Amino acid sequence: MALIQRFDESGAPPITASEIKHRWIEFHRQVRLMSGTRLQRTAGRILGENTLRYKAARAVFGPPLRALRKLRGERAERRRVEKLIARREDVVFPVNYRPRVVDYGAELAALATDLADVHVAVVDPARPPAETVAALNEALNSTAAEWLLVADATASEEERRYSATLLLAATAPGVDVVYADEAGPHPFAPLLKPPAAGPHTLLSYDVVGRPALVRVETAFAAGGFRAEAGVAFEHDLYLRLSEAGRAFTHVTRVLPAGRPASAFEDPRLGEDTAAVVREALERRGWKGTVSADRLNGLVHWTLAAPDPAPRIDIVIPTRDRIDLVDRCLKSIEEITTYPNYDVIILDNDSAQAESKAYFAETPYRVVPCPGPFNYAKIVNRGVAHSDADYVVTLNNDTVVVTPDWLERLIALAALPDVGIVGACLLDQDGKREHESIVVSPYPQHLRTDSNYPHVDYFSRATKDVAAVTGAVQMVERALWESLGGMDEELSVVMNDVDICLRALVEGRYTVYTPDVRLYHHVGSSRGRLDPIENRNRFIRRWDVFGTFRDPFFPEAVVLLGEKMFYLPRQPGSGRAPL
Repeated sequence: MALIQRFDESGAPPITASEIKHRWIEFHRQVRLMSGTRLQRTAGRILGENTLRYKAARAVFGPPLRALRKLRGERAERRRVEKLIARREDVVFPVNYRPRVVDYGAELAALATDLADVHVAVVDPARPPAETVAALNEALNSTAAEWLLVADATASEEERRYSATLLLAATAPGVDVVYADEAGPHPFAPLLKPPAAGPHTLLSYDVVGRPALVRVETAFAAGGFRAEAGVAFEHDLYLRLSEAGRAFTHVTRVLPAGRPASAFEDPRLGEDTAAVVREALERRGWKGTVSADRLNGLVHWTLAAPDPAPRIDIVIPTRDRIDLVDRCLKSIEEITTYPNYDVIILDNDSAQAESKAYFAETPYRVVPCPGPFNYAKIVNRGVAHSDADYVVTLNNDTVVVTPDWLERLIALAALPDVGIVGACLLDQDGKREHESIVVSPYPQHLRTDSNYPHVDYFSRATKDVAAVTGAVQMVERALWESLGGMDEELSVVMNDVDICLRALVEGRYTVYTPDVRLYHHVGSSRGRLDPIENRNRFIRRWDVFGTFRDPFFPEAVVLLGEKMFYLPRQPGSGRAPL
């Protein structure tokens, strides 16, 4: 089953201009409602949402108020952090999350589900993993049930039955694993999971976890659980099921009978996880290294670059701004360790004498790209002049930090199921300003230094993502050409997100790696052009604010303004909460 589909090719009626306008109004209303200041909410009520007088008031009073809020916000944040450190309080994430108090007995009585098709295997973490694995395999061999639920002995019988009931309701023909969100080790920061168990994310950590139902026949056919996996025996099974193309589905509820807090502190977890991931790489024939992270249960996996080294062309668009171009090129030349690359400079009507002299003397190819600024058209022209195996789109206002950046990017881009690879971008102050793009409910840059202020498995992993910024994208040139390149009707924005999503429709994942870093001086080259026509075309194509959901971002989280909120979808609803 495809993870996403193009709405404009689905046969559904096209989205009207009035509907798009309504979606924008509702989105901005929710941003102000959830993330706005008291003054913004009051002004919206008095002046009217999305009116000319409201926009005029924002234009006049916005800049001085933002400057004042920034100053006050920095002071408030320092005080908040100091209090947290002093009190040793647990983090609350998302900001509005509170654990739900459930009377499991009463809800089970109301549901009245027959659990004959579920075998609940209760495991005791105090027992050696080999004994646990043997017991689980015996259950697979002997049970007549269709599904297996592995649950910890610390969970009550009602909690186990409750999770089994809600997971069973989400099963369907062709689905092999059904998993849900879980409380995790911190009661106010649950482990919220994405709709899809991305195959590259699953190499970084056990994104499935517990509670989960596994189809007995499927687990048995995969060889069951392995004692060699140690305490990572479930993660090991999910890796093998992923390799076999088995189907996973997600329930957007924080359910009980998840892993106990002690499981995340088990000193064996890091090395056992690293061991099963090493074996997964070996089974796939991928050469690389795996090491445990300081966050227990997360691993860093790095693949070796192809040998011999494929040719890479780095395409850099610019109009004048030779100061930026020269700084970018020097950073590439001075620290890049990859042996087989070239640069193509894409000149969009540079007019300054300094620019013309620089282009005349540079050893790199300069491709004229005349006409009004159209990022997609300029990059497409650059790629058309390349005969390399891979291309990297690179903004002229970037500075390379990681010496083996091309090795790390191409090692991922060369995987048969990967389409596009992106990196971590830092702003002028060294703060992370791009760690992939999430569509929740609208495409926005993920930044753990601001809008995702939580250190967890998701934030630190090499992972499958909806998109990465065109400021740094590596892609196989043949794939680029097969996709038709970037959509030139998306002249300024959304072209980078769009090509990632189109690649995913074709079965090619976009992968983000935190191991490659570049500085990015945002907007310093072409300002902040942002045509609404581009955004509306993108909305029509993917039904943004409608049925589209990001397959790789936690399903219960939405990003409104600069804050993440817990707003799980209602069962059976394809529409994102707005």
